[in-house]
Amino acid sequence: MKKKKIQKILVLNPGSTSTKVALFENEKTLFSETIKHFPFELQKYKRIWDQYAFRKSLIFDLLERHNINRDSVDAVVARGGLFKPLKGGTYRVNQRMIQDVRMATYGEHASNLGCILAYGIAWEINAPAFVVDPPSVDEMTPLARYSGLPELPRTSIVHALNIHATARIAAKKLKKKFWETRFVIAHLGGGTSITAVREGRIIDCSHGLSGGPFTPTRTGSLPVVELIELAYSQKLKFEELKKKLVGKGGLVAYLGTHNAEEVEKRIEDGDEEALKVYQAMAYQIAKEIGAMAAVLNFELDAIVLTGGLARSEMLTKWIKKYVNKITRVLVFPGEDELEALALGALRVLRGEEEAKEY
Repeated sequence: MKKKKIQKILVLNPGSTSTKVALFENEKTLFSETIKHFPFELQKYKRIWDQYAFRKSLIFDLLERHNINRDSVDAVVARGGLFKPLKGGTYRVNQRMIQDVRMATYGEHASNLGCILAYGIAWEINAPAFVVDPPSVDEMTPLARYSGLPELPRTSIVHALNIHATARIAAKKLKKKFWETRFVIAHLGGGTSITAVREGRIIDCSHGLSGGPFTPTRTGSLPVVELIELAYSQKLKFEELKKKLVGKGGLVAYLGTHNAEEVEKRIEDGDEEALKVYQAMAYQIAKEIGAMAAVLNFELDAIVLTGGLARSEMLTKWIKKYVNKITRVLVFPGEDELEALALGALRVLRGEEEAKEY
């Protein structure tokens, strides 16, 4: 058997208050570290884009501390930012992508730094730069885009990176080719995405910000007319209402906490309201899974539960009780974004997948 070539991949995941950095040797993590950024360090920069040189120098400092020779790195891969709607996959960073994030064409977010950091570092060491399954992945079918109001077409806001990575893990477990599988994948966390994944594409989904089941911090879908009445009666400003729906909704609204472990402790201590609310969340998740199963004509290889909340035996047990008559249920708790990014780049370096152009 031919030995696989060793590929060193530098992985970057910029967030609003930190930059996660890891170095992989093929599938193996050599190191993983989080560089924290304090408010006083970032407040001097007017725009997120302006933080580029500051964060890049910290990444190079980190490589030096770990005695990593820059020239030994074969590729740099980063979390994608707010891009135009794209199909899933690994994208080569190019000038069009950089121009969009520089101008914040599709919004301003710390993740926009990912592609320019990858490109800048890769350029200095003469290596390719990639992003993998950015948040803007949109593979919905035409029928899935209808909402009931022409001015508000349904859009795809999902945890695409983890969903595609989990679909690959599930396909491998079932000894099937990724491109020949049919899954309903539920990413359960502070935000929840329930998705219909057919032949590697997310063809329909619950909206990760403002639709689907309620979550620890989000309301999910709400009765529209009543929501309008609430906004008018309480004279809520746009930002106030948005915060109420995304940030102060779900478990926070009902129980005053977003911490699932705390909720489960309250249930164990006999808190009836906590029990009802937590069961209701499981009920809504299961109901959305059923809807996505219908999108796939109930012809599924598996229902897959992933994300941070999939670690909860209590929650997953309730969900399984509702949906296990549809098909088998697989559970892959948590998410590893750094590994998913590294594997996306590795597939391209090995020629298993072709890098897409932005």
